[in-house]
Amino acid sequence: MSGLEIERKFLVRKKGGEYKKAAFSVSHIKQGYIPADGATVRIRVRDEQAFLTIKSRSLNGGLTRYEFEIEIPYADADDLLKLCRGGFIDKRRYLVNSGSHVFEVDEFYGPNEGLVVAEVELASEDEPYEKPAFIGPEMTGDRRFRNSSLLSFPYALWQETIPEEFR
Repeated sequence: MSGLEIERKFLVRKKGGEYKKAAFSVSHIKQGYIPADGATVRIRVRDEQAFLTIKSRSLNGGLTRYEFEIEIPYADADDLLKLCRGGFIDKRRYLVNSGSHVFEVDEFYGPNEGLVVAEVELASEDEPYEKPAFIGPEMTGDRRFRNSSLLSFPYALWQETIPEEFR
């Protein structure tokens, strides 16, 4: 798959675990990043599948960027994860339907334990969408919430900067 990725990112209200109750799918994800100038190169293992993804820098404050993704053999991903800088991100992803969209809710572990964010992919920057009740403030464009940033500046170091209901 390749093309433009348009997505919005949000904090998630954790109290009551509403996103878990609403999820139609749950998977475990481990991902790391290989150093590259001008792009993000990600290796992701999602349950029993593995992917190589290359993303450009954002075109407009984090909302839109070019993305190329291809499935790769699991064994290759395991080897490539060893090349990743700063270790890897460990998270559980919950998929939740809302209107005609699917929200991906990520619950992080390790140094990012306690962080829960949601993303929704859109066909255009101004496409309307319905937010589930557990969705909080938008964080699109805030570099701290990028998975690649969470490796070098983990949530444990800055969690006190976000509202308590989202910690």
